Parts: sequence; C-alpha cells; structure tokens
Amino acid sequence: MFKPGLRSTLASAGVSACMLLGAAMPAAADDHVVKVTPLGSHDGEFCGRDRALVFEDPNGTRILYDAGRTVAGPDDPRLGKIDIVLVSHMHGDHVGDQRISKTNEGTCGSPDTGVSTLPQSNTVDIAVKHNAKIVTGSEMPAFFAAKLKDAGGDPANSMLVRFGGEREVGGVAITTVPAVHSNGVSPSFLTGPLAEYLAAAGVGASVGPPTGYVLKFSNGLVVYLSGDTGITAEQQLVVRDHYGAGLVVMNIGDTFTTGPKQAAYVINDLVQPKAVIASHANEPATSGGKVQEGTRTALFRDSVNVPVHVPLSGRTMAFNGMASCISGCN
Repeated sequence: MFKPGLRSTLASAGVSACMLLGAAMPAAADDHVVKVTPLGSHDGEFCGRDRALVFEDPNGTRILYDAGRTVAGPDDPRLGKIDIVLVSHMHGDHVGDQRISKTNEGTCGSPDTGVSTLPQSNTVDIAVKHNAKIVTGSEMPAFFAAKLKDAGGDPANSMLVRFGGEREVGGVAITTVPAVHSNGVSPSFLTGPLAEYLAAAGVGASVGPPTGYVLKFSNGLVVYLSGDTGITAEQQLVVRDHYGAGLVVMNIGDTFTTGPKQAAYVINDLVQPKAVIASHANEPATSGGKVQEGTRTALFRDSVNVPVHVPLSGRTMAFNGMASCISGCN
C-alpha cells in the first residue's frame, strides 16, 4: 500500500508529466494531419467550375483529385509535387478538356478556361510533367495508359484499382467505389476515323462506369470522394459500414449529380461522416470568401448535421485522423 506522502508525490509527478505531454501534443498533432488544398479558378472563392483538390498525406505523398479545368496546367505553381492523380470519370469538367491560363481570369460564375488541352487532357499533361501515377477503376486505366504513351510518358503509370480491391501508393490506401453517372469519352479526346465516326453519330467511347474513391491516409483518416453520383445503397453499405469514412467530399450541383437536398440525405442518413467538404456546386457559391445566401451551397450547409467546409481556392485545410479540421476551415 502506498503511503499518503508517496501517493501525493507520485500524483504531483503524474500531473506534471501530463502537463508536459499536453504541451507537446499540438506540435505532434500538426505533424500528423492530412492537408487539403482546393485549386479553383479564383483565389479565396468557391466558384462555378471548381473541382480540383490536392490531398497531402503526413508522409508527404500528394494526390490531385479531378484536375478539371481550374488547374493552370502542369506548371501551375499551386500544384507543387504531385505523386498521384485520381480521375472519377471522363467528363471534360473533371478530366480537363480545357483549362485556365492563370487564376482570377473571367468571373467566379464564368471563369476563363480558354486554353484547350485536347486531345490529351489537363490530367495527362499534369501526370506526364510530374511523372505521377494515374489511379483509376473501371476500364479507364487502358485509356490513360495509351494517352500517357502518346504524350511521352510511361504507360505503366496508369494503374488499376477496381471496386472491392485496394492499392497502396505512397503510403495511401486507395480503392474505388460505385458512382451512378455517365462516363463516355468525348470524341474530342480521340483522333482519326474513330473520332469522326463517333462525333457524327453523337456518341462517345465507353470506358466503363464512373467511380468514386475511398482513401485511407497514414494518420488513419478515411476520406470518401463521391465523384459525380446520385444516391446509392453503397454509400451506406460500403462507404460507411465497411470503410468507415470520416470525411466526405460531396457533389451538390443538381441536375447532373445529387442536388443539395439529396446530398444532405447522403451525409445525414447514409454515410454519416464527421465532416464534409462541399464540391461541384456549379455556381459562384461565395463572394469575398463567404457563402452567398440563396445558393445551393448555402442550402446544403443548412441541411447537413455535421460541419460543412467550403473549399476556398488556395486555402489549405488540415484534418486529423478523426476528421476534425484543426486549421484552415471556415
């Protein structure tokens, strides 16, 4: 049995040790966050064509998700090092059939994306310059392998991970999950007679169904990237029940994907994450960095039961393994 004096001494020592440990914790926590940086058309805003996000693992691996039209090509200074490129599907606003020349050109509602990237795509141009892996599911890997080869890159950098499987790249576990949307390749990405025949018929080439992604980072954070999708049963059975996603990047643009009310149902009832980043709003959602009332983004924010983080271009958000934003969120 401890003597009272000894117990008091040990208790005091324990409190002191805890205080010292507590003082050290914030620095350690800062070293173990996933950084998320939106790359939109207008600095500090969430605009009509914004799709692109860069995720940085605590180990330094950097992932570009859906480069689309708002990354100013492979030399965009905001990119930094890119190790992995993810593409949810082949529509031009995600793979990048055109792009901005620099930020803040045009308006937030109608940015100037007048630089053509055809027939390769903004995605392929970036992957070749950065020698990055393009990780996709469905039948997209063969398409990107051919594009990489045509652009002077390494076709082996096009990597497959289909639904139900998992691939670890740079310390990040990546899998694809179902999305309900279309995924035809526009003839504008093709050359030769095939492109002419498809264009004349008004159809695109098939590369299989579109996908979403689930990423598990080295700090334990699990992120669901919805891609362009409607409501699916897998959002509960797979994304929530199996993978336990804590952070979601959710499309809210309506007409072409889930609208804000449907997206809120996905968050509140199906996935039930700790936090969500709004995406694909198809509107000038903010002005001066503040969400404009009456927008889809405002409706989504007001309909969701968890913190909604608005992806302001160039503003880095940092998330710990429990999907809590510890810096950079509005």
